[in-house]
Amino acid sequence: MPICGSTDNSNHHAPYFKSLKELDNWKPEGSGSGFNGILKYTPREPIANLTGKGKLLVCHDYKGGYTESLFARSYTFNYWSRCDTFVYFSHHRVTVPPTGWISAAHRQGVKILGTLIFEGGGEEDCLRLLVGKMPLSRTGQVDTPTSSHTLPLSPHYATVLADLAKERGFDGYLLNFECPLKGGVEQTRALAAWITLLQSEILRKVGPHGTTLWYDSVVFTGQLAWQDRLNSFNLPFFLSSSGLFSNYTWGRDYPSLTTQYFLSLDPSLIGQAPESQPHLYPKTLQDIYMGVDVWGRGSHGGGGLGCYRAISHIAPESLGLSVALFGQAWTWETEQDKPGWTWDKWWEYERTLWAGPISGTVDVPEAPRREGEPECPHGPFLPLSSFFPRLSPPDPFNLPFHSTFSPGVGQSWFVDGIRVFESQNGWTDVDKQCSVGDMVWPRPILSWEDEREDVLPEALSALCMDDAWNGGSSLSLSLSFPASEEETAAYRSVWIPIQSLTATHQRLYEAQIIYKFQPGESHEFDTEFALALKTVSGDNETDIRSTSSTELHGGWSKLKIEFTLTGTATFSIVAIGLIVAVVTENPDRPLNLSLLIGQLNVHPRPPDSHREHDALILWADFVSSSPLLSGSLTWEVATTFPRVSTINIKSPEDPIPAWNLQPTISWFPSFVYFNVYAQPYTDEWNVGPVADAVWLGTSGINGGGKSFNVLQENLPFTLTPSKKARFYIQGLTDQGDILPWNRCAFVDVSL
Repeated sequence: MPICGSTDNSNHHAPYFKSLKELDNWKPEGSGSGFNGILKYTPREPIANLTGKGKLLVCHDYKGGYTESLFARSYTFNYWSRCDTFVYFSHHRVTVPPTGWISAAHRQGVKILGTLIFEGGGEEDCLRLLVGKMPLSRTGQVDTPTSSHTLPLSPHYATVLADLAKERGFDGYLLNFECPLKGGVEQTRALAAWITLLQSEILRKVGPHGTTLWYDSVVFTGQLAWQDRLNSFNLPFFLSSSGLFSNYTWGRDYPSLTTQYFLSLDPSLIGQAPESQPHLYPKTLQDIYMGVDVWGRGSHGGGGLGCYRAISHIAPESLGLSVALFGQAWTWETEQDKPGWTWDKWWEYERTLWAGPISGTVDVPEAPRREGEPECPHGPFLPLSSFFPRLSPPDPFNLPFHSTFSPGVGQSWFVDGIRVFESQNGWTDVDKQCSVGDMVWPRPILSWEDEREDVLPEALSALCMDDAWNGGSSLSLSLSFPASEEETAAYRSVWIPIQSLTATHQRLYEAQIIYKFQPGESHEFDTEFALALKTVSGDNETDIRSTSSTELHGGWSKLKIEFTLTGTATFSIVAIGLIVAVVTENPDRPLNLSLLIGQLNVHPRPPDSHREHDALILWADFVSSSPLLSGSLTWEVATTFPRVSTINIKSPEDPIPAWNLQPTISWFPSFVYFNVYAQPYTDEWNVGPVADAVWLGTSGINGGGKSFNVLQENLPFTLTPSKKARFYIQGLTDQGDILPWNRCAFVDVSL
């Protein structure tokens, strides 16, 4: 949440718990909790041709976690389209993912897990986990248990951890037991049973996507003995959970050994036999995640830019095993203290690891070999994205797609193309992160709109933080058309795919793109732009029903289309992007142009009779927390309808409703975030026009969807003797529209 000032204004909900005893002091806050701004998980559509192919899990271990700063640009993860599950990792007993990371993952259809970890000295809590919360009173069994009784197992912490995941909006846990269990088989048997309790509670309270993942550590004897693969030593924990995250020091034959072992298991054990299916969580090879440490600590291939060497042995596309990538923020942490380091240099390094270089080759250090390990030749560098399919965000019919191409950091803040805030050191707010365009990195792939075979223009992509429509950044696209002597070169039209999406056939969608054309220094030429949609498969199944174009201020323009897919399939993967046509009288000279893409939105298009409501902010309130002008702003949203001018009901038998009805599916307006403004009263009774108000920040910090904490030291003005100020709340809808001021609310505050 970018804000004015230099003081953190977030509510400090416990982001983690250092012990189970500390967790016992936590209680769910109920429906009125401050986490109503966290985006709920919406699944991606299942892709049939990906059945049997491995998935990617990213485990984010960065400097102990919780390092993002409101007042500096920090590390953020942006390659969600290759990722199935994201783990927020730290070394606290219970790690709760920050709310911004939860919303960022869910916006892309990615599950996000917290971490339950026991390391050296955690033996007592390992036992407490199983027997449950300890009473304060003197208590005991009525009679002495018989010798056949084992360690008692309580569901207490399984229930509490599931409640925590439900309230905070994340999707399960990575279970990391890296301390020996001194109770031996008796304790490990109880632990495996406890995992099934946790899994059951997670599925019941979080949803069918809920996940509990076992990290390869303790074995069935209770010893801490990493196996680096699935075998009989860790099998009970794999069978009790959703899957296995193997340690990362495996040899090159371990993936194939894991596969062979899994295939040797009785189908009834892994939930693949008819008689076991109602009782067991079914397992496939894709539920085994072979660990790869980006830091290279014992990982085959040496980690870093050499991660591809390890992944090539895991072979997610052919062998079917999944990959758990550990410590992917290596690109930031190893470079940030070097002379001349900048955020732009990090972005280039990160892009190389994930998407590849813009051109040329990548030099990869020689892989270290362990003693006695045979030489293992590998080919040239491959980016991580080459091993995993591109996975589109959830269908915009289920979760409207909104992107301002924000990586979750910025230098400024823009509202409808106007810069309302500029930061000295930048800001980080992962809650505001959007897709940065999953089809433009490392560079856009163009194609001609006709059958010509001329050399295609060279295209480059970059993130621009100096100019934007809404939020903190825009997508910069540069095109360089070569000189051509061809007769048809006076008119050239190219297709630029920007973002992949999943769309359901026979449903009507609306899409809009806001862009700014920058002609550059080339000679004069004319341009035409069109928003377009094409199926990735190449089938001509798109039907664009209507188009419109609107000139906005500041050189920005908006293109809008309505479209549907006409094929017989249930859904298709489509690419949305721009068709750019250039007309010139001198095609024999090179031609350069660039664009800023400020915003891209796709959402359902209901019939006009169901679109008669208008969103508004109904009221705003302020509760003071000190004698100064500090406190909590809250607000409520609502909708209004046009007046019913004529009712044509003549008799009880008329087969028409008295007015146009709302759809029975979700229709109530939803907001991406809210901007907060303020201005002081000029005297006891008067306040200036709203245009003079100063932007203070946005909603969204720590999961608060409709709240904002005001700190007087952050206010960019001095109060007049009247000691009164007016605060304004302005919303951005999930269809990409800033509410006009006459649909917004204010609240007056005085000391």
